[in-house]
Amino acid sequence: MTNCHKPLIFDGHNDVLFCLFEMNTRDAAIAFTSGRNGHIDLAKSKIGGFGGGFFAIYVPSPGDLYDALSMMQNPPYDLPLPSPTPHKDALQTAMHQLALLTELERQGALKICTRTSEIRACLEGGTIAAVVHMEGAEAIDEDLYALDVFHRAGLRSLGPVWSRPTIFGHGVPFRYPSTGDIGPGLTEAGIRLVKACDKRSIMLDVSHLNEAGFWDIAKHSSKPIVATHSNAYALCPHSRNLTDKQLDAIKESKGMVGLNFAVAFTRPDGSMDVDTPIESLITQLDYLIAKLGEDHVGLGSDFDGAHIPDAIKDVSDLPVLRKAMKAHGFNDELMTKLCHENWICLLDRVWE
Repeated sequence: MTNCHKPLIFDGHNDVLFCLFEMNTRDAAIAFTSGRNGHIDLAKSKIGGFGGGFFAIYVPSPGDLYDALSMMQNPPYDLPLPSPTPHKDALQTAMHQLALLTELERQGALKICTRTSEIRACLEGGTIAAVVHMEGAEAIDEDLYALDVFHRAGLRSLGPVWSRPTIFGHGVPFRYPSTGDIGPGLTEAGIRLVKACDKRSIMLDVSHLNEAGFWDIAKHSSKPIVATHSNAYALCPHSRNLTDKQLDAIKESKGMVGLNFAVAFTRPDGSMDVDTPIESLITQLDYLIAKLGEDHVGLGSDFDGAHIPDAIKDVSDLPVLRKAMKAHGFNDELMTKLCHENWICLLDRVWE
């Protein structure tokens, strides 16, 4: 492996399971191993030095946001939130996506990891390390029975919402310009979910939560505050981004922020314009490092779930990002921290 492919990248968020799910066949996992028209597959991962990350289970809404994304090319905008998704439908979708990930493991394409020692072994041995993440907890019932089943199946990271409301809390719409101070915080069921996740050492993700929900997690969780794929509001005043006050709380908790590559969350104008220089990512990294310190920042690309700069067409182009980071002056030690070490150390703190 050449220097441009090192250090390996362990990433905070991808949506490849949802993309495979949309193929609507049990054999969809084959597309990951044989090659697919998307951001992540096995061959592209080897080329780009993608070592793994958080693989999201994501339940779509009818119609979802794909048809509305064109609105985000012309700020200001305010995309309406989809309605809540029924638990029964969400559970079936989540099970399907988890089954796809399990099949990928069976085929030897990756390994589902529940310990940091397993992640390190994968990075050293050339196997993709996958942490099971649930983006939006619609598949979890109010009594939390499903939480135990998913935990036993490998779930180790969970976001209570994906923007639309759930029985646990409220998210933010895709709105620019706007803060995340939109609506009420966690419900009583949401607070029970937070405490149950803490007890099971399931990492909680505040990405997509509104600001009130963020502060509720800060109050009721004893674990570090983590945003797997979010950016700095000071540089891009989007509802999905984190204010300085939130970043201060994350730092105080010894938490973590993963840089989201989505152009609408990096550009100062909030536009969904893929003709965005890669330097916009470096600018965000600089700011996050200044606010959080070198040990609490990583990458959270949102591969297969977002429009990202044209310079990074998929994971095979991760060397382009590494080159830009090194040219900016990030030394080898900092590169290793940003690319994977900080995520592994964070999981050590959460998973104990």
